[in-house]
Amino acid sequence: MPVPQPYAPDPSKGVLIVDWPLFGELSRALAVRVARDWMPDVIVGIATAGVVPGAAVAAILDLPFHSILISRRHHADEVRETPAVFGAAPADVRGKRVLVVDETCDSGATLRLAVGAIVHAGAREVRTAVSILTGSYTPDYHAFATQAMIVLPWDREVFLAGELQPTPKYTGLIPSPVV
Repeated sequence: MPVPQPYAPDPSKGVLIVDWPLFGELSRALAVRVARDWMPDVIVGIATAGVVPGAAVAAILDLPFHSILISRRHHADEVRETPAVFGAAPADVRGKRVLVVDETCDSGATLRLAVGAIVHAGAREVRTAVSILTGSYTPDYHAFATQAMIVLPWDREVFLAGELQPTPKYTGLIPSPVV
């Protein structure tokens, strides 16, 4: 498995560290924004990181949840320039109104691939939502917008050498936990 390279965010844009309470509030805000405008029949989270907010939004809206794997890293030694779809869209989207959820959105490449796969699978209508909008592409719904680099709560620590440790790619970007 390749060692993650440290991130080099633009210092003028900063780093936003999302903790679990903020993540919960972002999920709640996203679900409310969607429900006030349009009610989907099913939620599809983009794996891997979009599964977490997608499942939370589905739970809040009391809707079925599925996922689709779209990645720049899956089965790759180096990060690809463009994402790719791995596997099929869930069969449950046929004839349904589908909300595709991801954690962040910059260029929109991942969301566009997900929408294409879900439309191809027979969805009646597809809209997009992200917890945090970070770039120029605008999904149908978002809970928060920033240009800062995002550190998600489930990505802050990983198991290394049998211990939960700060994620190496964020070295120097996030404060060490106080013991």
